[in-house]
Amino acid sequence: MAILVCGGAGYVGSHAVHELIQQNEDVVIVDNLQTGHKQAIHPQAKFYQGDIRDAVILDKIFMENKIDAIIHFAANSLVGESMVEPLKYFNNNVYGMQVLLESMVKHKIDKIVFSSTAAVYGEPKRVPIMEDDETKPTNPYGETKLTMEKMMKWVNKANGINYVSLRYFNVAGALDDGSIGEDHAPETHLIPLILQVPLKKREHITIFGEDYPTEDGTCLRDYIHVIDLADAHIRAMNYLRSGKESNIFNLGNGKGFSVKEMIAAAEKATGESIKVEVGARRAGDPAQLIASSEKAQTILGWKPCYTNIEQIIKTAWTFHKKHPNGYDE
Repeated sequence: MAILVCGGAGYVGSHAVHELIQQNEDVVIVDNLQTGHKQAIHPQAKFYQGDIRDAVILDKIFMENKIDAIIHFAANSLVGESMVEPLKYFNNNVYGMQVLLESMVKHKIDKIVFSSTAAVYGEPKRVPIMEDDETKPTNPYGETKLTMEKMMKWVNKANGINYVSLRYFNVAGALDDGSIGEDHAPETHLIPLILQVPLKKREHITIFGEDYPTEDGTCLRDYIHVIDLADAHIRAMNYLRSGKESNIFNLGNGKGFSVKEMIAAAEKATGESIKVEVGARRAGDPAQLIASSEKAQTILGWKPCYTNIEQIIKTAWTFHKKHPNGYDE
């Protein structure tokens, strides 16, 4: 039996595929390569170029392969873009989930692990955030992910498809050997943006606001290494395989790092000085976003291995030095 990874050519998806193959799983990938990269596709995985909104390609995959479970990463994920193009997000994310679930019902596939987001919570009422906290997204991206979770909940009740939804914030790092990593266009994530300074891709990194109610005045965020994240998805899949009920888990290091701490850690990891400028606060940036992953640790037995932020950045730096212009150089 094989695992279908939707979005397996993307950043998190490609690392999950790598870990699955390390564990001797048969892997099938479907990816439309909108944000994924052919160079990130594992040579031992079977690849279909296609869109999960296309029921025909899903029929083909399910008829040609014995699929046991699905790990679903395929989605648009830029918060800022979602504010400007909400319908693009509802079409790709929500309609994509609808077609995928319809196909799962049709082909009697009853297990799905979903890559969700802690953006479903919106402005947190407390830190760290717990799974039963109120979900009140403040952008269309978070809203679409929450809608996708609700779709799975009702399909679970109606059709017996069991799911695990994993909610996390900031993914970082890369495979230790630098063969695969993070390559987005445009890039919006803090670590690769910081690393563009020592790569001579930008003059400086901008800190958006240093007057937040935190120790050094800059925002605190929870970072999780991409391999730790891949491990959590595999543990969630095995949890469903063992016949357990649907569930939702937060994933995080449980510790927040400030923007200034991230820049200092990047200077240590790269051995280069990084020029900083301070700009105004951005609208909608909460002072701190930190998730509790106690539930995942208790039920899934998951524990992050990469807890040192300098170590996390070092793995990203290895990838970016090998691929200074991304995969498409």
